[in-house]
Amino acid sequence: IHTNERPFCCPDCGKGFRQRSYLVIHQRIHTGERPFRCSDCGKGFRDSSALILHQHIHTGEKPYECDQCKKRFLSISTLVKHQMIHTGQKPYECDVCKKRFQSSTTLRAHQIIHTEERPFLCPDCGKGFKHNCHLITHRRLHTGER
Repeated sequence: IHTNERPFCCPDCGKGFRQRSYLVIHQRIHTGERPFRCSDCGKGFRDSSALILHQHIHTGEKPYECDQCKKRFLSISTLVKHQMIHTGQKPYECDVCKKRFQSSTTLRAHQIIHTEERPFLCPDCGKGFKHNCHLITHRRLHTGER
């Protein structure tokens, strides 16, 4: 039966899951537990699939290939994001100006232009900037670097 029921709820944050095993993996976010260890570098992971994906770094294996340009990737999710370059797909839309973006990260960076937020502060004079690259350029005024 395919329902949207999520009977297994996290006692820490209330997030619901379809299967108890998904809840167990999720709860490791709250406990910090990372029981799956990489035998090469010792890095820990919350679930075995993340460990398997990580191990490709050590083997150099890139099992996912782009049909269009033959570039290879460690994960299917990275391949799918890459393929948007070829399709021109931009699934993320700014709700203010309707401009579209290929990734949620780029959309979030863009959305700052619609606010007064200036999170990147110059440690020398306190001036704020919306983007870190603008702060870096500004800091050259203080250092004399070109």
